[in-house]
Amino acid sequence: MESTGIVPRPTAERTRDVLERLAAERDMWVSTAHPDHGPHQVPLWFMWDGRAVWMCTGAASATARNVRAEPRVRLALPDSFNVVLFQGEAECFPDREVPADAAEAFAGRFGWDPRAEEGSFVYLRVVPRVVRAWRGEPELRGRVVMRDGQWLR
Repeated sequence: MESTGIVPRPTAERTRDVLERLAAERDMWVSTAHPDHGPHQVPLWFMWDGRAVWMCTGAASATARNVRAEPRVRLALPDSFNVVLFQGEAECFPDREVPADAAEAFAGRFGWDPRAEEGSFVYLRVVPRVVRAWRGEPELRGRVVMRDGQWLR
């Protein structure tokens, strides 16, 4: 069997790498499920505020409908080799009730303010409870970098 050349990173390095990607990346896959309609997955722009992931979607979207019925979500950064997966519960904020600092930061990052649109939007806030990060099979062991909402070092 050939070696992949991957040297497993210590937990502190994986955590630092995840935080750097959260600051740099733009898109995140959001997986939701509805008791009657089943699973749904969609990429959304996201913003990391240092504690939570913020996203925005149409108020009538399948994502918003699913989160209202079942707030547990899974999130993933879009790289199948440098994997980062999040678990948490989503909280919905109608565009007229979202905290101003979050909405302003979102608008500043993307140059788009959903509150100024004609349609209704909801902001989704997910505080991760569990985060897993790994690069290839050699890093599967020790892939949890956040447990119970606390970063591991």
